[in-house]
Amino acid sequence: MKLIMAIVHKEDEHKVVSELGKNGFSTTKLCSSGGFLRSGNVTLLVGVDDDKVDSVIQVIEKKSKSRKIITDPSIAFEAYTNYPIEIEVGGATIFVLNVERFEKV
Repeated sequence: MKLIMAIVHKEDEHKVVSELGKNGFSTTKLCSSGGFLRSGNVTLLVGVDDDKVDSVIQVIEKKSKSRKIITDPSIAFEAYTNYPIEIEVGGATIFVLNVERFEKV
């Protein structure tokens, strides 16, 4: 068994959770925030059998796309420049961990 921890952008949360549910995967959601832009993220926990890991990752990749935004440089870069900066946000960071034991009580 594996535990998939996926950190996705807050804007992608509903699409990812909904699609995982449609494919029979239960999720636990933890609210979190990113360090770089202090933006809202969600950490999703999904426990699956080893042979389902790729299916979960495919759903997450499909529903959590990166996008470009214009940001105030003083928020993200401590005012190294005075001009708005275009940066890429979104996508997902995914960790797959071995689960030694699982119990649902």
